[in-house]
Amino acid sequence: MARCRECAGRRLAFASARAAVAYEGVARSLATSWKERGLRRLAVLAADLVAETVARPAASALVFVPPDGDRSRRRGHDPPAQLARELGDRWELPVLPVLARARPLARQRGLPLAERRRNVAGAFAACGRVPAAVALVDDVYTSGSTAAAAASALRRAGARRVEIVTFARAIRYPQR
Repeated sequence: MARCRECAGRRLAFASARAAVAYEGVARSLATSWKERGLRRLAVLAADLVAETVARPAASALVFVPPDGDRSRRRGHDPPAQLARELGDRWELPVLPVLARARPLARQRGLPLAERRRNVAGAFAACGRVPAAVALVDDVYTSGSTAAAAASALRRAGARRVEIVTFARAIRYPQR
């Protein structure tokens, strides 16, 4: 399988990362409204788009990136868990809450790539029996740092294959 430029040459804890849309324009506005303005019904739309454009993962269960306690309480909802539940219904896969935050994190937004990776290193831990093949669900794949750290925790807990599924993916265009 071909790798994107960002992943080429790196050892990754996940087998693939797939998203329904690029994180720009209308999709970015939708994701922001869903995450920051509490428009929970957008989880259904996001799941519809993902299910239509992303092949069902070769997994026996879905796992979601666990919420940041303070941010989730402030928002009143958890977009990755909502998306995972909606996708679980569409793909007929169980959703297992087997991943937890091992420690609080600083916000990723605005951090350079190296800082993002340091920020999430060791930030997740499995808290239950993890199947051999899982799909990790998140709302937006930005740098891949969160996905890599969460996938590493799942691998340490016994997952042999982790696929990443997100609503949107940030695309970095080459500098001209």
